[in-house]
Amino acid sequence: MGNFVINRNLLILHLTVIVWGFTGILGNLISMSAIHLVWYRVLIAFASLAVYFWIRQQSFAVSRQEFIRFFLTGGVVGLHWVFFFGSIKASTVSVALVCLSSATLFTALIEPLFYRRRISTMEVLVGLLIIVGICLIFRFESRYVHGIVLGLLAALSAALFATINSKLVKASGATVISFYEMLGAWVWISGFMLVTEGSVRAMGATMTDWLYLLLLGTVCTSGAYVAAVSVMKEISAFRVALASNMEPIYGIVLAWLFFGQREKMSAGFYAGAIIILGAVFVYPIIRLQLNKRRNYKRGLTG
Repeated sequence: MGNFVINRNLLILHLTVIVWGFTGILGNLISMSAIHLVWYRVLIAFASLAVYFWIRQQSFAVSRQEFIRFFLTGGVVGLHWVFFFGSIKASTVSVALVCLSSATLFTALIEPLFYRRRISTMEVLVGLLIIVGICLIFRFESRYVHGIVLGLLAALSAALFATINSKLVKASGATVISFYEMLGAWVWISGFMLVTEGSVRAMGATMTDWLYLLLLGTVCTSGAYVAAVSVMKEISAFRVALASNMEPIYGIVLAWLFFGQREKMSAGFYAGAIIILGAVFVYPIIRLQLNKRRNYKRGLTG
């Protein structure tokens, strides 16, 4: 019975990662700009999470200090999605997803600052491999420089809010954090729109856009998030990390299926992508083996 539960949760986890990979497809299909797309996305996600709490009759009360932390982090989350969808609009889904994979590099640099620890030599080596892959992509896909830069900024902001959340989740529920971060993201983006456009009203959406936005805000955001949190009760953090690294691969395959020749890139791009994805995918495996060896040595000396 236990194996069945784990296998079932692994299936749910991989389906969730596929859904995350599908966000890039929806971002490309939605006709509006990145800032307006994200404005709608976080609003729908916030509303759907509110419905989730109402159905579950679950309290989402937090302290004033917690609310401020979640609210401010929400601004980083919103910025991440604006950069990510901006990268898709300025290049392709494949370029945006591969650049987003470099979040591993930025996390390796940011985490030691938050947890006041030394930077791991292994993480530096992984980071150098990722830089090599990024340089290859820059060289062979110079027409997408704007999209690549936005993709790297999306990765940097993703690493930042993921590191912050890794500390916040130790004291609060993940769904509650997400609820207030979606609210914070919407308010921060609304403020930006008010300053730059003189209005917080997003541009009109077509019926097709509304369908894609509803899928993006519910299934791909709040629904996938709740599903991911639920399976973490039964699956190790290592397996979750390994499955999450499949997101760009799933996304690129989906992009090929949906957009065909529009997603065809140069050989140099794929060489860089293989280096980046290979480094990201192998990293948790090597880290697990090193941790096992370290614990074994401690056991011998203890």
